Amino acid sequence: MYCTKCPRKCQTEHGFCNADSASPEVASVYIHTGEEPPLCGRRGISNIFFAHCNLQCCYCQNHEISRATVDASRIGLRGVDQIVDATIRSLKQSENMVGFVSATQYSDLVPIIVERLHELGHYPTVVYNSNGYESLEVLKTIAPYIDIYLPDYKYAFPDIAARYSNAKDYPEVAGNAIKEMFNQKGSALATDEDGMAFRGIIIRHLVLPGQVENSLACLEWVAENISTNVHISLMSQYYPPSGLDLPDQLGRTLKQEEYDKVVDRFYSLGFHKGWVQDLCAAENYHPHFETETSFR
Repeated sequence: MYCTKCPRKCQTEHGFCNADSASPEVASVYIHTGEEPPLCGRRGISNIFFAHCNLQCCYCQNHEISRATVDASRIGLRGVDQIVDATIRSLKQSENMVGFVSATQYSDLVPIIVERLHELGHYPTVVYNSNGYESLEVLKTIAPYIDIYLPDYKYAFPDIAARYSNAKDYPEVAGNAIKEMFNQKGSALATDEDGMAFRGIIIRHLVLPGQVENSLACLEWVAENISTNVHISLMSQYYPPSGLDLPDQLGRTLKQEEYDKVVDRFYSLGFHKGWVQDLCAAENYHPHFETETSFR
């Protein structure tokens, strides 16, 4: 028996990420107000933070819950029933949006959770918050259940993808995945009269210290292969998580001149929809999964 839920296609049941669909693990379900404005509004989005991850980037800010081995104290919910119950409680205080955060390793459960919510009378806008390392088969399977795709496009260069995420094929795989998401949703981010999104795609890119050329290449790829009409979330919020052995220049935060170069290319390529951040964002997105809100 082997797992086919992500492009790694591990030849063991739990594989690279060590996730177990028979007993899904979630760190927390909480209302997050720090996502892009059309996804959180005033009351926030109800995010489901799944444990483990099929990419496991060496610099992951969520490393406490993303690793193959996760401390039991970081797991707040186990099983579909607990996840659904916690989501319903959270949805009542949110903008009626639910985010599946890093759910690739549990993608077979996405339809089950959404259908269970529907059976219980809850019809939230569903956001699939992904690292981009997805199989086309999975994306086609979950398509009827997803309203908004929120993928990363992390790397344009295979050597960086291999060094930071043990995924040399990331540029090609994530590129094909984003093309599929775009084909499903198109370039328009549909919003209601309150500015809340209900259909579409937003592509995220985190600018890494010392890797400006990678960021420029990522933007160029999106412009050439997707559209300059798509919404881009260009993030400056990188910070070096404590306790990790970080290569290259990942032990520092981003410099203003690095981010400025990437923002300048964003505009020169013709992108005109999306968001940029102040450099102080690095101080505001530190997860603390032992707390009820998870971020400070």
